[in-house]
Amino acid sequence: MLIAPTRFSMSKLHTRTALLSHAGGRSYNEDAAGYKEGCWVVADGLGGHGGGDIASQMVVNSLLQQDTLTASMEPLSITRAILIADEIIRKKQQTEPRLSRMRTTVVMLCSDGNKALWGHLGDSRLYHLRQGEFNFHTRDHSVPQMLVNAGKIAQHEVRTHEDRNRILRSLGSTKTNFATVPHEAIAIKSGDVFLLCTDGFWEYITEEVMESTLSKAKDPQHWLDMMNEQLLANAPPKHDNYTAIAVFFENKNWFNLGLWK
Repeated sequence: MLIAPTRFSMSKLHTRTALLSHAGGRSYNEDAAGYKEGCWVVADGLGGHGGGDIASQMVVNSLLQQDTLTASMEPLSITRAILIADEIIRKKQQTEPRLSRMRTTVVMLCSDGNKALWGHLGDSRLYHLRQGEFNFHTRDHSVPQMLVNAGKIAQHEVRTHEDRNRILRSLGSTKTNFATVPHEAIAIKSGDVFLLCTDGFWEYITEEVMESTLSKAKDPQHWLDMMNEQLLANAPPKHDNYTAIAVFFENKNWFNLGLWK
């Protein structure tokens, strides 16, 4: 298990980050995640396609190496960055036949300390909580989400739907895939919290659990620790890999004065 807390100082708001990644009940971990100042990325290599662990790490590396994302904070920049990562995977598929079917989902968050912008492909999600309460999460590119959009099932039923693993978009697929990115960045406020995670995490952690554990959390690592306990209590023995990054935005003075929990 990997839990790595850190702090970054940004122009307006200060961030604290923690990362959790585990193989779960599987023999190895095909998830990948990483972050640098102003950029956080989670990817989930698709099992059964071969090379999922390589694809997920490649996309994380590619996105973290692109230095223009926080400078522009434009939706097109995120779209282009993910397309570049997709092209890198495709080239690897062509040069190494054993990796020709490797695929991965991705979700990323960028912030300049004033605004936040994100993008995603597949069913790795970004959650936003404000004032301790769930605000929204990204909508999956999956068969169950299409059923939700059509009014056939409720959003909460995605977690248990028999087709929940049928992904409609992923990096490295033969189709032309475009990430879903908001039309513009949102203004962030002190106390905003973002959670980026794979389906192996959100499948067992409901929005209610996110809120209840956040209300008790001393910091992002503590929050992930509590949710990890809940996940292990809820998940079956052979559950999927799971990965999450927690990002807390606060006024820098709150930390200096010891006002954070």
